[in-house]
Amino acid sequence: MMALRLAGTMPAATPSTLPSEASYRAGIPKGTITDYVWDQSKVFPGTWRQYWVYVPAQYDLDREAAVMVFQDGARFMDPKGHFRVPAVFDNLIHQGEMPVTIAIFVNPGNKGMPAPKQRRFNNRSFEYDTPDDAYVRFLMEEILPEISKHYRLTKDPDMRAICGNSSGGICAFTAAWERPDAFRKVVSHIGSFVNIRGGHSYPAMIRKTERKPLRVFLQEGMNDLDNAHGNWPLANKKMEKALRFMDYDYRMVWGTGGHSSKHGGQIFPQTMRWVWRDFR
Repeated sequence: MMALRLAGTMPAATPSTLPSEASYRAGIPKGTITDYVWDQSKVFPGTWRQYWVYVPAQYDLDREAAVMVFQDGARFMDPKGHFRVPAVFDNLIHQGEMPVTIAIFVNPGNKGMPAPKQRRFNNRSFEYDTPDDAYVRFLMEEILPEISKHYRLTKDPDMRAICGNSSGGICAFTAAWERPDAFRKVVSHIGSFVNIRGGHSYPAMIRKTERKPLRVFLQEGMNDLDNAHGNWPLANKKMEKALRFMDYDYRMVWGTGGHSSKHGGQIFPQTMRWVWRDFR
């Protein structure tokens, strides 16, 4: 696979407004969103979590749909948030710029029942920052089979994507890295490729491992975190250099922001066009 090297060497200005695709438009069919609770995990026993399933209006019971999983799911589907994924998907699917895709918004697990309106979940770092196959097994053995009881999901890894911010970003990469037979499209915003639980090793691993059939999108801010875990811009730069060295199909977009999802949300429609550019 040829690498698509669209990463610029100069940082882009971080936009401050939402893209037009993040707003619902008159005449464009709206998908549906259904909420669920999962408290029967064998991979992460004792955890409780919510997840939501978005199904586009164009979904056909007789055809398998593409799949995209989002970590920290509530934030990606928040109608007042930076991404507003359901609206973006409604618009791009209607315009034929991405496949008919079922989106799965999964919150991190919490040991025990979380408090009302709790936004920080105590199993998040363990699930997201650990560079092993536990989280992708959780998706493949528990969440996707449960959703498949109701909808036809593709088993083609080229039609499966996974996305996250911060620790959710490294989690997305880990899932595809561990199981390229399950996910081959990765979107990471301000990814935590630092030494929280060993993720700083990825650049070296990428360089020393036979290239995997992945498409990787990275977004990072030049003023992101610098703390005891590491330097986020430097860690993402190392990821970029390793992906380039190994001729991966990747794109790196730099902004001027800090540890914020604003820039990732602003460019999200363009990110989706790039990720799904050859779906037909």
